[in-house]
Amino acid sequence: MKMYNLENMGKWYALFVMTGEEEKVKERLLYRFRGRDDLKIVVPMRKIRERRNGIWEVRLKTLFPGYILYNGIMETEDYYNMKEVPGLLRVLKNEYEPLEIHYDEIYVISRLMCNGEIIGTSTLYKSVEKIIVVDGPLVGLEGLIESVDARKGRAKIRLNFLGEPRLADLDINMIQIAKI
Repeated sequence: MKMYNLENMGKWYALFVMTGEEEKVKERLLYRFRGRDDLKIVVPMRKIRERRNGIWEVRLKTLFPGYILYNGIMETEDYYNMKEVPGLLRVLKNEYEPLEIHYDEIYVISRLMCNGEIIGTSTLYKSVEKIIVVDGPLVGLEGLIESVDARKGRAKIRLNFLGEPRLADLDINMIQIAKI
């Protein structure tokens, strides 16, 4: 499982953008800061199976609608350059400076994004007493699972993002073990 190397990267920040425009704003930011190898702009996406008109389809949805993650050094000039990007509403700040995403929060998000920016499907075994994740991005993160809907193939997980708890649905394959 490939995870972002958090030790050698700068700070992570959250950019508030127009919902549904995350990818477009990401492309605009990459264009504006082209040639800079010291930054990374990420829109965490998740695969979700949905049933429409009796047919199951896999769709990509943003993990945090309305947010883009920015990794790198943010100078004052960078901050003001970002404010001119169409679709970017604001850089989240505390009283004095851009708000840094806490290491523990970005660690879990980077574990989930083990194959690039897209959070894939996890495989779960369900026994009488507990759920065991055997494959996929949720391996080792069983404590985040709030509930499982085997019929829809989703697990509701609890993530902390910007100091607030948030719930997100992730795609799963459920394998039930027969009672012996």
